[in-house]
Amino acid sequence: MPDEQLGLTESVSIALGGMIGGGIYAVLGVVTGIAGAATWAAFALAGVVAACAGYSYNALNDVDDENQGGSVSFVQSFVGNATLAGMVGWTLLFGYVGSMAMYAFAFGEFTVALGAVPDSLGSVPLRPVVSVGAVAGFVGLNLLGAQATGTAENVLVALKVGVLVTFGVAGVIYVGLGTDAASLSLGLSQLTTFDPIVAAAVSFVAFQGWQLLFYDQESIADPVETIRTAVYVAIPVAVGIYALVAVATVALAPQALRAHPHTALVQAAGAVAAPVGLRRAGAFAISASALFSTGSAINATLFSTGYFAKGMLSADLLPDRVGDSSASGIPTRTLVGLGAVTAVFAAVGSLGGITSFASVAFIVVFGAMSALALRERDRERIDPRPPAVGLAGTTAFLPLLFWHLYANERNTFYVVLVISVVVLGVELLYFEREAIRDEIEAVERDVLGDSSR
Repeated sequence: MPDEQLGLTESVSIALGGMIGGGIYAVLGVVTGIAGAATWAAFALAGVVAACAGYSYNALNDVDDENQGGSVSFVQSFVGNATLAGMVGWTLLFGYVGSMAMYAFAFGEFTVALGAVPDSLGSVPLRPVVSVGAVAGFVGLNLLGAQATGTAENVLVALKVGVLVTFGVAGVIYVGLGTDAASLSLGLSQLTTFDPIVAAAVSFVAFQGWQLLFYDQESIADPVETIRTAVYVAIPVAVGIYALVAVATVALAPQALRAHPHTALVQAAGAVAAPVGLRRAGAFAISASALFSTGSAINATLFSTGYFAKGMLSADLLPDRVGDSSASGIPTRTLVGLGAVTAVFAAVGSLGGITSFASVAFIVVFGAMSALALRERDRERIDPRPPAVGLAGTTAFLPLLFWHLYANERNTFYVVLVISVVVLGVELLYFEREAIRDEIEAVERDVLGDSSR
């Protein structure tokens, strides 16, 4: 294998790092607010739907003769509709921006929780300032060409996974030994309600990192088989870690989840380490891990999204003013533009709103890829059952997510709805601009013709 190509270990690390990099720190509080002790079930359900979508991506990648990979190229290869391909690409771009904003929001929350900065300076809250500063810093790093190697990614993911697994296992053991008033609960009574399903829809953004592997197949050895295995390993591992951390946190920090849901992990980690006199050390370890994980997630997602946008520029699916597709590396204007939109979302949005919008984007795209794989089910190498489950799951998630927002977070509902409609409208206006212009000209000719009679 050439030195510059990534193997299975590096591919699993990238896929797992894309999910765990910031997902658990950003969405845990939002999801537990919906599903409570049944949060583990919500993560499991979201993981099943994501795995079925992963099967759809792998199946399409297997039968795509060009093996270009990725949602946009799949639509181009199997549907041949440039407008639909462009709309899928734009939806993904907005989803990635929402993910980065989610990570930046969590980065700011944990920076404040760590005590690195105060909650506010005068009357100015500092969480948005820290979030925007983090985005700006990583835009700067990417402009300098900074990126992690495959070996470095292995180390980074091992550290992140190690901290979370250690916390989860220690937390469950700590509560199981009855050393505190806390008790383990799996929320079994809630499994008969819609709460875990709604929470699964909200958490869906935490399972989106694996598909970035499909955009850079030229750097992966034996890409079709390597990516297939990496996806099927990474998603179950992420589900297991999310569920373990959720069970431990719900048991150890129920009040913190209600009062400060975004940083409840800090209090839970402190409770685990308290019996050995290391409460502050435990809280610091989780906070530092959160900063490291969310920061690296911003950086990695920004890097991958920049190259994804460059590919869309090369295919004439983005306007030229977004960046120069012939530039070496990621075009400067593209990076700055992505960073600016991300910073705005992170500064003025709520974590629930950002998470919900990003989940909407990925539910739509993953559902579309499942539908595309189901459409191609007559091909010998495509089993229709996983795509059918993926399509059914995403089809159920989307209305349930909007229903939840309307019933419980009315302002967030309107924000997400307006953004979704605006994004769809902009996509249609851009990709159908020639048809719209022809229609306008035809109407003008008819009107002018009628007036001259």
